[in-house]
This record gives sequence, structure tokens and C-alpha cells, in this order.
Amino acid sequence: MFIVTLTYKVALEKIDYFLNDHIEYLNKQYQLGNFIASGRKVPRTGGIILSKVSNKKELLSIIDKDPFKINRLADYEITEFIPTKTSKELDFLIE
Repeated sequence: MFIVTLTYKVALEKIDYFLNDHIEYLNKQYQLGNFIASGRKVPRTGGIILSKVSNKKELLSIIDKDPFKINRLADYEITEFIPTKTSKELDFLIE
């Protein structure tokens, strides 16, 4: 499992200009089963994506399609981790 942390590099006005394209990208990744959760940071300095793709190389390829990445609007940090304990509702995350 991966946690993708986005940190905006530009003003929110520019982020908002590409937001609908980013949402379409997210929707497609959810449909493909690549992402399991996402949302904004508070304060709004970026976002977080949880991904259960099989490897980092695949994830990097997916991220390269994000309009925020294509237009150099955000930096991306990827953290891989292996869930070993969850609530009952999230048992599906345990490998």
C-alpha cells in the first residue's frame, strides 16, 4: 500500500483551474481500482491519496498521468507501508 502526499507549488487559483481535470483523473483511477481514498490537506496545501497498486513503478506511471503532475502544480512524496493491523471495516487492507 502507498500513501501519496501532494504539496502544491503554485497559488490555489492555478490549482483550481486544473481541479476538474484532476478530479476526472482521480475518478478514472478509482474505477480502475488503483486508488482507495483521497482528499485535501487542512490547511489546503495539497492532498493525500491512498493506493493499493502492486508496486512503486506502477504507481509512478499512474501519477505521471495526473494533470497536477503534468502541469507541475504539485510535488509528490510516496510512502510505502504494509498494514498489519486495522479496524474490522478495513481488514481488506491487510496483506
